[in-house]
Amino acid sequence: MVCRWSWLPLSSLLLAACGAAAYEVPIADTDYDRQICSGMWGGKNTYINVTFDAGSQGQLAAVIYEWGDVDYLGKDTSKSGELPQKTYVCTSNAQKSGFCSSSQLGRFIIDLPEGKSINDTSFWSARVGFSQGNSTDSDGSEVSVSGFWDNPAGNPTLPDDEFANYTSPWRRDTELQARQSGAALNPSPTGILWYEEPIQYIVRKTGYYCVAIVPITVMPSTAARQAPTDVPYHPTYTGNVFFHNTFEGKLPASDYPKVNFYFSMFLVYSLLAIAWGWLCYQNLQDLLPIQYYLSGLLGFLIIEMLANWAYYRYLNAHGEGTASTVFLIVVAILDAGRNALSFFLLLIVSLGLSVVKESLGKVMLRCQLLAGAHFVFGVLYAVGIVELELESSSAFILLLFVIPLALTLSGFLLWIIYSLNATIAQLAARKQRYKLSMFMWLHRILLMTVVVIAIFFVVSSMTFSGRLAEDYGSKSWKSQWWLLDGWLALLYLVDFVAIAYLWPMFDELAQDEEDAEDYDLEALEHRTEARGFPEDDTATLVGRGVGEDAVVFEIGDEEGEGDDDDAPKKRRGERHEGGLEHEREGLMKDD
Repeated sequence: MVCRWSWLPLSSLLLAACGAAAYEVPIADTDYDRQICSGMWGGKNTYINVTFDAGSQGQLAAVIYEWGDVDYLGKDTSKSGELPQKTYVCTSNAQKSGFCSSSQLGRFIIDLPEGKSINDTSFWSARVGFSQGNSTDSDGSEVSVSGFWDNPAGNPTLPDDEFANYTSPWRRDTELQARQSGAALNPSPTGILWYEEPIQYIVRKTGYYCVAIVPITVMPSTAARQAPTDVPYHPTYTGNVFFHNTFEGKLPASDYPKVNFYFSMFLVYSLLAIAWGWLCYQNLQDLLPIQYYLSGLLGFLIIEMLANWAYYRYLNAHGEGTASTVFLIVVAILDAGRNALSFFLLLIVSLGLSVVKESLGKVMLRCQLLAGAHFVFGVLYAVGIVELELESSSAFILLLFVIPLALTLSGFLLWIIYSLNATIAQLAARKQRYKLSMFMWLHRILLMTVVVIAIFFVVSSMTFSGRLAEDYGSKSWKSQWWLLDGWLALLYLVDFVAIAYLWPMFDELAQDEEDAEDYDLEALEHRTEARGFPEDDTATLVGRGVGEDAVVFEIGDEEGEGDDDDAPKKRRGERHEGGLEHEREGLMKDD
């Protein structure tokens, strides 16, 4: 029987894109997918272990290799359209067809070009037998493949301590001897390899390694031919594949960078909190409401980064389970809270709180309600992503989790854009140039963020569009965490620092309304000239082109300006007589 699997690369990389969060991958003869792949960080103590349980019986073909040698695996036997069809395991029919030799019977076919030796590749290949099963030698027997072989992606785990220091019959005594003799680091055994202890494959180079196991049915030539699923001859096995990386833990190599990344982010936010707290302490009497919101968000970010780091540390130590699922839901809730607080803060900043308005009144309640709804829908979405099976859930159920969150997100974005444009127009009309520059910089920051997100969206789309390619897993396993998590977290950090820097806590933001024009350096330079012409618009930072009902800053009495040139002096006298109780009323005051 000649077995061909044209769909092998497609299934392999599709599953590689999904990835599993387990470092220890169970295997069994009932698996639909026969191959497990995972990235490996090479080092002095890195290896792959394949272990089988005591109840395993029969025979199987096994191969371990680095993905760079995948082109040599299997023999091209025919073509279906433009795609070559390969035979991967040497069976009796494959031998009769000339695709492999008798020495390869029951093994994976490795088709090397002329002049290339197997020692020049990463392949370790063997026909493995279990003494408990009904097995015979290859001589005088017929071999066929039981089941199908699909290329899944594996995501690995650290072996138990009991397997950490064992010796294996196909492990070289020293790597130096192997290099000096020109032998392969992982030499393939000849004949049938009767399994007695775990198989170890030494890894010294960083790469994308795969373990493929296919059960084979062995029937003596003297026996009557029976169905390949007959119990006496059908192999049964269970076991595990362990990927031991340079780090200790059960995370796959593609996810482990998140541990150090989130810990670094926790330290960065903690340092920012210390610096921010010191500034708040120095300007305690001048703090504005927006600074309190920023302080609260900064504290929340520290908690979120700590929770993400703790989650991946726990997953690395204990693997997947009920506790890790609960932990993941908690992290998702914190992430939803961070998003809601961030949009809320950006909205009230765009509305001009603390710079254009002392209070938002009833508008603040609407902002809080929108933030609360966004948080609730964000939590539902996060829990749904964790608990729902995307393959089996109906589209209607999925939309119930997606649409509410999309609506609140759209509401936030539209309101922020409208409010920011309105605030900029108002400040431009009133010629409040310093404050106008603050909001113009905010506009530039948001525009820059949109551009960066658009660029990364294009890059990510191009990257993930190739997820069905044969080499997608091998090329992307090092950078997937960055595309999915890393760059967004760094972009958020940059935006947060930039916005916090724009809203300083100096006494210019909490000064007497008579000195409001000090915000505008140009007005400060021409103050003397302007006061010589009391009806000129340059006399104050608030021009006369805006009606009284639109006045946000109370700079002075416009009627008094036209009738009495001494009004500013009278107001200064009244201020000094009243003492210092109104010195820090703030720039804003409702009419």
